[in-house]
Amino acid sequence: MFYYVLKYVLLGPLLRLLFRPRIEGLEHIPADGAAIIAGNHLSFSDHFLMPAILKRRITFLAKAEYFTGPGLKGRLTAFFFRGAGQIPVDRSGKEAGQAAIREGLGVLAKDELLGIYPEGTRSHDGRLYKGKVGVAVMAIRAGVPVVPCAMVGTFEIQPPGQVVPRIKRVTIRFGEPLEFARYAGLENEKAAVRAVTDEIMYAILGLSGQEYVDRYAAEVKAELANAEAARKFPRLRR
Repeated sequence: MFYYVLKYVLLGPLLRLLFRPRIEGLEHIPADGAAIIAGNHLSFSDHFLMPAILKRRITFLAKAEYFTGPGLKGRLTAFFFRGAGQIPVDRSGKEAGQAAIREGLGVLAKDELLGIYPEGTRSHDGRLYKGKVGVAVMAIRAGVPVVPCAMVGTFEIQPPGQVVPRIKRVTIRFGEPLEFARYAGLENEKAAVRAVTDEIMYAILGLSGQEYVDRYAAEVKAELANAEAARKFPRLRR
């Protein structure tokens, strides 16, 4: 119930009024049945702008940190994210990927829309990074179409570190659904899931026009963080 109040009464109308999103390709979203919406991830605002313009409910896999904050603020934040259709996923440890896949397949089993960011994290510089193969495993195993999506302009309204977004028009662009029936039964084959993931990322790239980086965003972020720590604390390198 809170999801629909948020979407149609509280947050949704406000977001549409402030950001006046241009919507392209909305006809590519299936009217019913399970499907994956796979998009680029440029801003914290992405979590709310896309659901605000979709007619159907969409459930996203979100990092567990949004649900585990301390105190009253943490509990209210967790309540908000759950109500907004987010499922917490622990991204640490060896089982993190499998946990995300299990949660995602559970959503698809209910004939719902699943939202996922194949990059696994927000882009820190506005470029599109290599996709993780979990999206391919879910698409093949569940036998559902993948609709590529590009958020355009959300990096400019809320880049990393900016709490309050700038008021500026954005574009949300959906591409034709991608079908992967030809890979049925191959969700455990590395070459197959890599091929499917790359096809999805290529479709997102065509919609977004971003520069592509053939590396995982999390790895690049970790390298930058280590370099910054070494710069600030040079003695630790000895």
